Amino acid sequence: MIHARALTRTFTTRTGPVEAVRGVDLDVETGEIVGFLGPNGAGKTTTLRMLTTLLRPTSGQATVAGHDLLRDPVGVRRNIGYVAQGGVTLPEARAGEECVDQARLYGVSRRDAAARGQELFGQLDLDGLWERKCSSLSGGQRRRLDIVIGLMHSPGLVFLDEPTTGLDPQSRANLWDHIRRLRDDLGGTVFLTTHYLDEADQLCDRLLVIDHGRIVAAGTKEELKAGVGGDAVVVRLAEPGRRADAVGVMAALPGADEPAVERDQITVHVPEAGALLPRLLRELDAKQVELAGIEVRRPTLDDVFLNLTGRSLRDEPAA
Repeated sequence: MIHARALTRTFTTRTGPVEAVRGVDLDVETGEIVGFLGPNGAGKTTTLRMLTTLLRPTSGQATVAGHDLLRDPVGVRRNIGYVAQGGVTLPEARAGEECVDQARLYGVSRRDAAARGQELFGQLDLDGLWERKCSSLSGGQRRRLDIVIGLMHSPGLVFLDEPTTGLDPQSRANLWDHIRRLRDDLGGTVFLTTHYLDEADQLCDRLLVIDHGRIVAAGTKEELKAGVGGDAVVVRLAEPGRRADAVGVMAALPGADEPAVERDQITVHVPEAGALLPRLLRELDAKQVELAGIEVRRPTLDDVFLNLTGRSLRDEPAA
């Protein structure tokens, strides 16, 4: 559905050229929900704008929804939906009118547009809001309306730019269900950017991470988490004086890295910590090391992001 090779974009500034995107390769297959993550200034927005024909690449090539990005940008636009971060509706317009007007731009008849819009309103829980002014809708309703507008011409590929920014937790969770339905019920492919790692974890089949204009990681959530270095086993000692014995036992675990010691707490990373936990407890008991507590922490996407970019996405505001 998306196949890009060596995409670049260089901007000319007063101080000289700036390479915002430096040879991006990416693939998105039909029926996937793919998340695109990156810190501010990493090239995420520039790449998204190129793939949606809003910005011409400096070099490289790509096919999007079966059409060549450079030779047939109109074909790309006709076959994708794009839901911008800031929304697209006019406050004084009626919800149904906005949908029909969007479809008409794509050559859909008014009658078919109204039927399509009513169908999508039902699928995205907007029944009864056709005649309502956009300004009277809740944040979650307006965001779902943005998605309806992006689907009015029945695209097979939908780009969602920060789809849940500004929504409360309940509205976010509700919108997640609708995004899944774009794939599961409507057969669509979704390419989304987000700065919420829990959103990426919940929604995406695969993730692409961009930093300094290059894709630095791609894979499933499980694959990326496995690359962090294993599970963290955190032991708190009842007697800090037994620290050396505990460190020795933990360092000898298969696949363990060098234990990190902080006062009465020792942390070591190992693969498949759950399988090693009984052995660890037996060997600590044999050394008569008494514990105040033990905890296993599975890697998170924030660990992945920090490991890849040196920054935490939780600290990044929406771009």
